[in-house]
Amino acid sequence: MGKLIHLRHPLLEHKLTHIREKTTDTKTFRENVSEISALMAYEITRDLTTRPQAIETPLKPMTGHVLDKTVVLVPILRAGLGMVEGIHRLIPTAKVGHIGLYRDETTLQPHSYYVKFPPDVAAATVLLLDPMLATGG
Repeated sequence: MGKLIHLRHPLLEHKLTHIREKTTDTKTFRENVSEISALMAYEITRDLTTRPQAIETPLKPMTGHVLDKTVVLVPILRAGLGMVEGIHRLIPTAKVGHIGLYRDETTLQPHSYYVKFPPDVAAATVLLLDPMLATGG
C-alpha cells in the first residue's frame, strides 16, 4: 500500500483559494484544478524508480533514465476526471482506469458502480485521483 503525502506549498494554497471562491467561473476552476493536479503530481512522483536506458543524442550515445514502471491514473468518477489532464501533461505515457462510486445516503457507506483498469495495472504505479473540495453534501 502507498503512503499519504500532505502537501503544503504556497502555489497550491493560492490556487486552492481560487477554486474555492464562489465567484470563480467554470473555465478558471478547470484550469486551476489542472494546474493543482500537475503541481501535486510533481511532488508525489518524487520517489518513482527509474531504470537506465541507452539513447542516441545528436552528439553521441548516452545513458538516460526512464520510469521503471507504468503509471496508471485512476480518477474516482466524476470529480477525479478533472485531475487527469494536468497529470497527463507531466506523464503522457500514463494509462487511465476509472472507479465509479456513490454514497448510500442512509448508511453513508460507499458503493462501487463501475471499475475499469488497464490490463497491466497490478504491476503499475497507481495514482488514485479524488479531489476533496469540502463543498458540503
